Amino acid sequence: MSERLAPDPIVSGRVVWYRSLYWRIAFAFVATVALVLAIQAGLFLWLASRTDALAMRPPQHVAAVAASELGPALEADPKLDIDAWLVREYGQSPHRVFVVTVQDRLFRSGTFNVPPFLLRVARMRLRAPFAPDEPVTLRPEPIALAQADEPPPPGGRFPRRQFLQPVTVRGRVVAIVGVVPPGPGHPLLERFGPALGAAGLALLGLGTAVMAVVVFRPVHRRLRSLEDAAAAVGAGETAVRAPEDGGDEVASLARRFNRMAADLDARGRDLKQADRSRRQLLADVSHELMTPLTAMRGYLETLALPGAVKDEATRARYVGIVTEETLRLEAIVGDLLDLARLDDGGGTLERQPVPLARVFERAFERHEGALAEKGITLDRVVGPGAEQIRGDERRLEQVVQNLVANAVRHTPIDGRIRLSAAAVGDAVVVAVEDSGPGIPPDHVDHVFDRFYRVDSARDARSGGSGLGLSIVRAVVERHGGTARASTADLGGARFELRFPRT
Repeated sequence: MSERLAPDPIVSGRVVWYRSLYWRIAFAFVATVALVLAIQAGLFLWLASRTDALAMRPPQHVAAVAASELGPALEADPKLDIDAWLVREYGQSPHRVFVVTVQDRLFRSGTFNVPPFLLRVARMRLRAPFAPDEPVTLRPEPIALAQADEPPPPGGRFPRRQFLQPVTVRGRVVAIVGVVPPGPGHPLLERFGPALGAAGLALLGLGTAVMAVVVFRPVHRRLRSLEDAAAAVGAGETAVRAPEDGGDEVASLARRFNRMAADLDARGRDLKQADRSRRQLLADVSHELMTPLTAMRGYLETLALPGAVKDEATRARYVGIVTEETLRLEAIVGDLLDLARLDDGGGTLERQPVPLARVFERAFERHEGALAEKGITLDRVVGPGAEQIRGDERRLEQVVQNLVANAVRHTPIDGRIRLSAAAVGDAVVVAVEDSGPGIPPDHVDHVFDRFYRVDSARDARSGGSGLGLSIVRAVVERHGGTARASTADLGGARFELRFPRT
């Protein structure tokens, strides 16, 4: 019999959202992005903390500060190395600071090019008078700029405000400090951008690797196991199972696959059992049919021989034996056809209330002669609440008749058979007990099998087809009931039929 698989609530229901593979991927992605942003922000703050505060100021402010610091330095040391001073003071700054002196010399804080138009304007302002404390806000004369050899700034327009400041020593302008205007990007971005970009790419790669190891690698491993299990089942190894660890969609798929594989395994066992049963049935049927046919053939060949049977009494006995074997053969074939119809669900059961007292009475009437011949007492008891059951009366009578006939065959002379019906819970239990030798414990589970005999020699002599108890079980199951055998209180066999109450 196939194994009935109980429904799996985890498989039949939805996966818990926080264990879902989709949510795990989403959470891992959000966590990775948040971690990358947090580390980049921390890296930016760390770099900014190591940067001079002046680097955060606008270029105009840097030019003013440089001019105010360079004037006293030149006053204290007229031979000051301005290049070294600029590198020392502003070499690490993102601002590009330069100085143009009255001697038309150019000093820079680093290796960068000063735009030619800005140098032109600085030189022009060195020759123009202005107040020492006045910030240089230049509007270049169109004629002078037009005559300049330098190309115009990008975009074709000169800036209205240049980042220039005068440097004074004892009230006299000796130089101009300028800051090269920033390009399209911010100075801080130009300085920190490459480092932050490289850090971002490294963190993104690291986050991807972590997601691959933490999220996708276990899923990939389980999917490969599921794939291997599917390949094995496809090759016929239905006992293989996929790992069911985890609570996500992959685990749910593995559980469904395992249920399918278990069902295939159970069906495979059922098919093998059915094939064995079919082979056994063919062998049993052949054996059962061969026995009467062999006897019939022997006696008919004897009767056909001239002079083989000389007296009429012997001939009549031989003809009677052939007739009995013919009837036995007819009974076997009839029972086989009847059992085949029951197993295939053929035939319609006419369900109606059936009085059990009447069924018991008819069983007694049919076997009254055999009971009297062996001196067997047949007791009939119908308990309260078990007066009737709903079913096909002809089939129910067939069941009781088969059980009583079986009991009569195995009950010794002056024995006792008991027919009873009792209400037990929501069922009606019909029992047939006898005082015969009973059923050995190792045979109880097989007495309803086709052609099964506890004592083959004795049962064969009794004239039974070996199919009566199989028909009993088939009819009872068609009525929604069950049949089982056990030891009776009378010491013999007890056959108990349990039917649903009407």
